Amino acid sequence: MPAALPISDHVVLVTGGGRGLGAEIVRAVAAEGARVVINYRRSADAAAALATEIGPRAVAIAADVADPNAVRSMIDTAATYFDRPISAVVTNALPDFSFNGDARSHADDLSWSELDAQFRGVVGGALNTVQAALPGLRASGGGRIVTIGTNLFQNPVVPYHDYTAAKAALLALTRTLSHDLGPDGINVNMVSGGLLRTTDASAATPSAVFDAIAATTPLRSVTTPREFADAVLFFLSPWARAVTGQNLVVDGGLVKN
Repeated sequence: MPAALPISDHVVLVTGGGRGLGAEIVRAVAAEGARVVINYRRSADAAAALATEIGPRAVAIAADVADPNAVRSMIDTAATYFDRPISAVVTNALPDFSFNGDARSHADDLSWSELDAQFRGVVGGALNTVQAALPGLRASGGGRIVTIGTNLFQNPVVPYHDYTAAKAALLALTRTLSHDLGPDGINVNMVSGGLLRTTDASAATPSAVFDAIAATTPLRSVTTPREFADAVLFFLSPWARAVTGQNLVVDGGLVKN
């Protein structure tokens, strides 16, 4: 059985942690006493402000997760800063994407370049991050990897073909990694959500859309970023020590996995 480190003993890397859902995950793990690495690509000011908000247990480090050399440099910098390796990874970073169904390509004009960009950023970025962090994850004796998915591959109500396909591939990678890394005591799981109320990505969503989604869920609510982050905490905690290769859908019961 994998070791069960308390969250407070982890050094957690959150990719794309400078804003939006990533920032909420950063706050959640920091509140549990973990040291946290706030990865960002462009959100330097937001990431620095978040690190200042949390204090010396947080450090903001720039890296494009699609660049394996940049990721390795980030991992080394974080290990030096905290004088200990990263023991948990949350792969939240996304390549550039417009969450606007009206502006997305449909079946007749979807291009491979759009799919390729998402696969490189979502799947490639996760792979780069996991591979760079593996020595520390193995050394910790209880490493944790949490990938961030979507409920759209069960409920594809908007034509986000490229994004959804990449996230579906990330679930497959999550499950194969769980099998490969289980003997090393590393748990690998996914947390998937739908529209969150509210992040940068959903800020322009009309209230009527939120209300319509809430009405279709058993809980009659739209999931908040903090509620989503709580599910990430579960997979990082000792309570999930016997759970790996799973996809937990956190959307108020809208999708039954």
